[in-house]
Amino acid sequence: MAQNSDEIVRKRKGKGASVVVWVLMAMLVLGLGGFGVTNFGGGLTSIGQVGDRDIDVNTYARALQQEIAAFGAQIGQPVTAEQALALGLDSRVRQQLVATAALDNEADRVGLSAGDARVAEEIAAMRQFQGTAGQFDAETYRLTLQQNNLTPAEFERDLRADVARSLLQGAVAGGFVAPAPLTDTLYAYIAERRGFSLLALAEADLPSPLPEPTPEELKAHYDANIAAFTRPEARRITYAALLPDTLAPTMAVDEAAVRAIYDDRIDEFVQPERRLVERLVFPDEAAAAAAKARIDAGETFEAIVAERGLSLLDIDMGDQSRADLGAAGEAVFALTEPGVVGPLPSDLGPALFRMNAILAAQETPFEDVRDDLVAEFSQDAARRAIGDRVEEIDDMLASGTTLEDLAETAGLELGTLDFTATSDSGMAAYPAFREAAAAVGEGDFPEVITLNDGGLATIRLDEIVPPTPIPLDEATEDVTASWRAEALAKALADRAAAIKAEVEGGASLGAYGIVAVTPEIARDGFVEDAPADLLPAVFQMAEGELRVISGPGFTGLVRLDSIRPGAAEGDDAAALKGAIAGQAEQALAQDALTLFTNALTAEAGIRLDQTAIDAVHAQFR
Repeated sequence: MAQNSDEIVRKRKGKGASVVVWVLMAMLVLGLGGFGVTNFGGGLTSIGQVGDRDIDVNTYARALQQEIAAFGAQIGQPVTAEQALALGLDSRVRQQLVATAALDNEADRVGLSAGDARVAEEIAAMRQFQGTAGQFDAETYRLTLQQNNLTPAEFERDLRADVARSLLQGAVAGGFVAPAPLTDTLYAYIAERRGFSLLALAEADLPSPLPEPTPEELKAHYDANIAAFTRPEARRITYAALLPDTLAPTMAVDEAAVRAIYDDRIDEFVQPERRLVERLVFPDEAAAAAAKARIDAGETFEAIVAERGLSLLDIDMGDQSRADLGAAGEAVFALTEPGVVGPLPSDLGPALFRMNAILAAQETPFEDVRDDLVAEFSQDAARRAIGDRVEEIDDMLASGTTLEDLAETAGLELGTLDFTATSDSGMAAYPAFREAAAAVGEGDFPEVITLNDGGLATIRLDEIVPPTPIPLDEATEDVTASWRAEALAKALADRAAAIKAEVEGGASLGAYGIVAVTPEIARDGFVEDAPADLLPAVFQMAEGELRVISGPGFTGLVRLDSIRPGAAEGDDAAALKGAIAGQAEQALAQDALTLFTNALTAEAGIRLDQTAIDAVHAQFR
């Protein structure tokens, strides 16, 4: 029995199943050391129990922080505590910890435990506890745990429980074999390939072009599809804005300051002669000299690079000036055409340098860029001037000055717009303006909004404009396009039905246009420019069957030419069947473990302390 248990532990270890290890690693990566360890007070040590097993309050805090961080990384943006709770991340973490506690409780009940030798072996194998020599280091072990507010006794206790839990999980989830009928059925489904011919129809394939719509037809189409020609609910916004683009032309130009900008950025405008250079570093000068001799004898520079296990990208230095190359600069710049020089000194050791191209010196006179620099100067001056007026305009708003008065007395630009969720032009191109426009309510006190280009604005909500149909005379172009799309789809469907009947009567499909032939495709294949339901239809058809396929902007006919079952034997078949069986066995094992854990939880009973849970959540706000 002990031998089998060790076997299970090894398998679990190989799959990275140690919860304690992953919790520790998460703390190290995320910098969670000590989170909440001393902040709960009042005897709050657990958020609940499963049977006789407590769910430690700090374990819950760390696991929740890890879940929030992982979810934020998944969606590519930080997640607040409020968002995490609204998304149910806390519930997911509690479910995981309850399942773990249920398994621990059962391991205690049956007397399953790991010996000191096993715990020592696990700790010694953990890379985060190894010193520079790659061996377990007691001081590294102590310091790592100390940084995460864990004592060796606590960590080893949890690790011992983790190993015991792995034994229990392995006993429940191990030994499943995928039923052969299931594997064979799934293999037949996945491995099957089909070949088909596809005739796509366009307006040119109609017997006659579409007629122009009559006014009556457009009116009928407009009335039947009025929702498509209705403006969404809008927030009518009045705004007053002061923007750098507006103010910049009025700013006085200081020629000395503009010249100073040019001088400060002289490296942009005056660039010395440069070379495109690659540098291949060697351990010593003798090795570099030997490589240079081989190149001189006719061997390629690329071959030497590859021999050292490098690529040209690894040794590329880009464009370099004489000064950039240091002691090697004179020799490299002495080359008048591409070539290799060296050995020469570099900050990494003796090296060969290959010069690939000469970039001539470039100089852009001040006069050539003056207008651009003046524009930059004026924009910057305008931003500063606007920044200096924020407090003044804020005070005017606080004293009751209206937006109209601001425009008249303070020189702000006044405007209105009907703002919707899709507005993104004009003032609505500014993210801060969109955010404020979406949030402002009727009667709200106007405030200064700082814009990302240094401008400012203030807004007022005048009214909520309900959804309003666009008058037909304003929407004629869109209505006409919509009518044509609908009429074309109907005409193509009728044409496809007629062709289908003729082909089924003996005509050739190729007589009606260019037929695209796909000799073989799997269920998860892709057919460019075809609707998504094409392949599902192909895999439902009988050999020789012809169907009309329609979708947004697409009408055509598809004929199933062949059905090829998956190979019964061979390496590829065996590999696919093995993968299918492995996934089935993993699913069966997971289902068994879930059922077992649920049964243990129900038998042992769950008690959760909402006060302790709320105390943890409060630490995240």
